[in-house]
Amino acid sequence: EKTLLFITGDNSPNEFVYPQTADFTFYGGLYRDVNLVCVNNSHFDLDYFGGTGLAVTPDIEGNNAKVHVDTYVTNKADDQIISYTIFDKEGTIIASTTSDDTSCDLTIENVHLWHGRKDPYLYTAKVALIDKDTVLDSVSARFGCRTFEIDADRGFILNGEEYPLRGVSRHQDRWGIGNALLPEHHREDMDFIYQVGCTTIRV
Repeated sequence: EKTLLFITGDNSPNEFVYPQTADFTFYGGLYRDVNLVCVNNSHFDLDYFGGTGLAVTPDIEGNNAKVHVDTYVTNKADDQIISYTIFDKEGTIIASTTSDDTSCDLTIENVHLWHGRKDPYLYTAKVALIDKDTVLDSVSARFGCRTFEIDADRGFILNGEEYPLRGVSRHQDRWGIGNALLPEHHREDMDFIYQVGCTTIRV
């Protein structure tokens, strides 16, 4: 037996989707990928503020980073546990634990700091929801560890160093394409922005 699934969009004004007006053009229709996600009854939230059900918050402490991980789980049973793992850029496990709690703290020793375009080093946090020996669901997120501050005289300070913020604004407004950009269009835009020496972007 076959099931037919309809994906529809509504571009009419409403009180739930913003902005209603702006200084750029609004386009109708579906212009991003549409995915059908199938999960077990117990799973990481699919609708937690548009995220994956995983939030990672690193805090630098000397040469190390304390990484707080929050998970948001739908229908978690009392006997289900969550495994927490942090990988370095090369995919090596550098911290891990399991818990029946939906949050935990892990430590990255001798942390490699993310430093903008000069050194955009990223770690990966992966969590798995486990029932006995069965993995019911798993999600991951890449993240960088850094400190920052804003000084009235020195400007933006990244990891203790002055980091000039030079940037541009970007709109999805290509001729004949509008919002429906393909991956190669995004890459080309980033190449143009890099060429002029930008370190920030407003979207």
